[in-house]
Amino acid sequence: MANSVSLEEVERRIQIVEDNLRELVEQAAAYSGAADEERNAQRIADQQAKLDALLKEREALMAKS
Repeated sequence: MANSVSLEEVERRIQIVEDNLRELVEQAAAYSGAADEERNAQRIADQQAKLDALLKEREALMAKS
């Protein structure tokens, strides 16, 4: 993440990642099979990690305000 990211940009990124997570969960429910489940679980975990980092960044930016 860039050092000079605005709160608005972080909020936009959070929305994108939340949308990605929602879509991945829907896809996981639609597909079956061990390989698909493992791949979807990893993609969901990756997006959750991004969301966690963005939420932490937003919290830091809001604390500066």
